[in-house]
Order: sequence, then structure tokens, then C-alpha cells
Amino acid sequence: QVQLQESGPGLVKPSQTLSLTCTVSGDSITTNPYYWSWIRQPPGKGMEWIGYIAWSGSTYYSPSLKSRTSISRDTSKNQFTLQLSSVTPEDTAVYHCARVRISQTAIMRSYPTKTTGDWGQGTQVTVSS
Repeated sequence: QVQLQESGPGLVKPSQTLSLTCTVSGDSITTNPYYWSWIRQPPGKGMEWIGYIAWSGSTYYSPSLKSRTSISRDTSKNQFTLQLSSVTPEDTAVYHCARVRISQTAIMRSYPTKTTGDWGQGTQVTVSS
């Protein structure tokens, strides 16, 4: 059974870069046909898809965040990483990583929920000076 665990700093200063890592066990991040996703939930708001990296290494980002987002991977450690630059307090959220099948990518982009795919427990990130 796949397990995902997010890690990274819980506090980031405005204008800095947020960096989070998702460590995967029970599956390889190069397994076809999975997509490895980042999603966030700001306080009092719904889930927001940030982007994903495919088993092939191809990346896809939310248009609203694309200019500030980079997702990469380290296959030797079976990890994938989110970097979000120039953060503001509006980037404060619980950040989740998740695994979805290619058939689930459309709904993940438009309406991400924990019933779609396999999710990590999430990690709180606060942007504040």
C-alpha cells in the first residue's frame, strides 16, 4: 500500500521560496500510469490543485500558480518536491501530496478531494514575517 509523507518548514517569510518534499513508500514514483500531485487548502477555503509530475517526469501546473511553481523529483530517494516562489500570506495553507491515476487527473485539476487517489496527511505552512 502506497504511503505519502509531506515534510518541510512550517513557517516561511514573505517573498521567500516555500519548499516541500513528499516521500513515497510502497510504490515507485516512476510507475506508469501515476501522477504525483501537490494540492493545498487555505484556511476556510476549498482544496486547490497546484500541479503534478508524471511517472515520466513531465510536469503540469495550475495556470494561476504556474509562474511561481516548480515540481521536481529525486528518483533515487523516491521523493518529489514542490517549490513555490515569492510567497505571500495568501499562500498560507495545509499542503498535501497525492498519487492519482491518469484517469483521475482531470478531476484532480478541477475538484481535488481526498476521495480521489492516495493522499499524505498534509503539512501546515504559514507565511508570515
